Amino acid sequence: MSAHCQLTGARPGFGNNISHSHRRTSRRFDPNIQSKRYWLPSEGRHVRLALSAKAIKTVDVIGIEAAVARIRARGVKV
Repeated sequence: MSAHCQLTGARPGFGNNISHSHRRTSRRFDPNIQSKRYWLPSEGRHVRLALSAKAIKTVDVIGIEAAVARIRARGVKV
């Protein structure tokens, strides 16, 4: 599963590890992506979404119907 959120579009950030001797090596900051299954009443089926932890809280506030509408508005197939 790729490290990006279907709702917020959060993707990995990039930076450096810095050792005690101050040498720098590349690293990634991955978002906290979770696979979550929701019941979509309008379509009478379950949908499985790859969401960040922040996006899961957003779905709890706005509802799954509004969240799926936002995901589809971004051009992602659900």
